[in-house]
Amino acid sequence: MASETLVAAGMALVVTASLPFYLYGAWYILDQEVVTWDVLIHHLKYITVGLLLTTIPVVGWMAPRFFDQLGGFAALHAFLGLQAYAMLVVALTGIVRIFQVKHQHDLYDTADRDVDIGELHENMGAWRGRLRIGVAGYVFFWLLAWLVGMIRFFLDYVLY
Repeated sequence: MASETLVAAGMALVVTASLPFYLYGAWYILDQEVVTWDVLIHHLKYITVGLLLTTIPVVGWMAPRFFDQLGGFAALHAFLGLQAYAMLVVALTGIVRIFQVKHQHDLYDTADRDVDIGELHENMGAWRGRLRIGVAGYVFFWLLAWLVGMIRFFLDYVLY
């Protein structure tokens, strides 16, 4: 069996590897003039890989070990990580509604550039706000959780 230090290093590497997927996914969709169905799917492929690279180590290795390591940095790391996932839920409450309205109006199948999506539904502005706040919050708390996790890794496995 691999040593705990080696497994921890692998988990740190996998979670760190998710950042380029998040960044490319965000850049890709922000760089598009019109968000078509193909653009959305391409974006979601990269974001999903990033989420999997973060979530699998959390669920499979970090969470089961949490109560064995209960302390200041572990609690802070868990709190920040949970905040990141809470912000992801906020973002999803916006994107799901936006997706539904755009799909009802067939905006993913056409490149109709004259349509202001803010006029498609009276709550579109609020949903877009939730999406923006959720995504920004997720990235903010993910970065903080990653930073605390790297400090924990350094203290627990490098300096131990």
